[in-house]
Amino acid sequence: MANLPKGHPKLLNAWAFYDWANSVYSLVIASAVFPIYYDMIFKESGRNYVMLLGYQCKDTAMISFVTAFAFLIVALCSPILSGISDYLGNKKAFMRFFCYLGGLSCVGLYWFDIDNLFLSYTSYFFGLIGFWSSLVFYNSYLPDIAFPEQQDRVSARGFSMGYIGSTILLVINLLMVMYPHSFGIDTSKEAMKISFVMVGVWWIGFSHITYYYLPRGNKNNIPLTKDFVFKGFHELTLVWKQLQSNLRLKSYLYSYFVFIMAVQTVMLVATYFGATEIDWGSDDKTMGLIISILLIQLVAVVGAVLTSRASEKFGNINTLIFLNGVWAILCAFAFFVHTPIQFYATAGFVGLVMGGIQSIARSTYSKFLPETDDTASFFSFYDVTEKVGIVIGMTIYGTIDLVTGSMRNAIVFLGAFFVLGLLLLLRVPKNNE
Repeated sequence: MANLPKGHPKLLNAWAFYDWANSVYSLVIASAVFPIYYDMIFKESGRNYVMLLGYQCKDTAMISFVTAFAFLIVALCSPILSGISDYLGNKKAFMRFFCYLGGLSCVGLYWFDIDNLFLSYTSYFFGLIGFWSSLVFYNSYLPDIAFPEQQDRVSARGFSMGYIGSTILLVINLLMVMYPHSFGIDTSKEAMKISFVMVGVWWIGFSHITYYYLPRGNKNNIPLTKDFVFKGFHELTLVWKQLQSNLRLKSYLYSYFVFIMAVQTVMLVATYFGATEIDWGSDDKTMGLIISILLIQLVAVVGAVLTSRASEKFGNINTLIFLNGVWAILCAFAFFVHTPIQFYATAGFVGLVMGGIQSIARSTYSKFLPETDDTASFFSFYDVTEKVGIVIGMTIYGTIDLVTGSMRNAIVFLGAFFVLGLLLLLRVPKNNE
């Protein structure tokens, strides 16, 4: 293990490199290849449901419920784990544990099969737990390894490295799926399963560069008490109390909770929607879906830049109001999307507003924070707000999909949350942006 001082270039690069390692999960597993594989195995079986507690549950609704439950566990456990890791002074051990849990769960997806769905969903569930929990400790390292004037640049570097690394692996996986025999693989389905293993190996393997340079942490030489265990929840409570006297920040968080719930839900289910609701005809569904994901990734970067410039000219709140309006229109339009061309066009617009709304939402929150040295607690509250929103969004989405039998109805319903988010943004005081 290297022992580099805070702000050292090698230490900063090593921290950012974890984005290169873990972003393959969010792109290949959460967004691209796994949703296509999931749709494929159910189509091959001739059914679109699973048995849950003696009842039939639609396959797409089931994956929504499993996802929601995983995010609920992360939201509940991350404040406790953060408190314990701070006491033990070994955040790296916790980060490494969840990295291994997530990576090995990705490898376990190789055996994801409709005849053994309990173990299959367990691998998917722990993959989500591992990814999002490791990010809790990864993000908390930033103020430990970088000085305030370095943090924006280092954070952006991590985002860029994650985008590049995940895109490289996705392109390799795409070639494997489209031309399996060129790689010595029998079928496209087998190529998808191998891509899950590659994600786990990539994630765990490259993460060791980060672990080599990251500091272990400082151990507290006092007895472990419940105050340390529940330190995270105590900090969230203090933030909530401070919000009561900060009308602008509180109003903004209400709107953020509503619209980020819809944004993250759409992002998590987009590929499942494309796989089940689009009439691909003679077109190659697998190629079409992966191209759509790549299109969203590329356009999202452009969207983030354009949104940043728009916010400088029109203000953050006005820009967010506009973006929520566009999202609401896209959700309504999704009900009428049936052909691949329509899906590609929608994916392009989703990419533009997806990259924009996430970047501007976080920077708006940062601008609205009161003068405080405890920004970590405020951002912890922000992250928990997002996770709880995802739990509610995925649960609502899955329920509507299950009850009505159509993901289209669920997508349109999400549009109502963007309208509500827009209305709540209109109530946010716009002074001093």
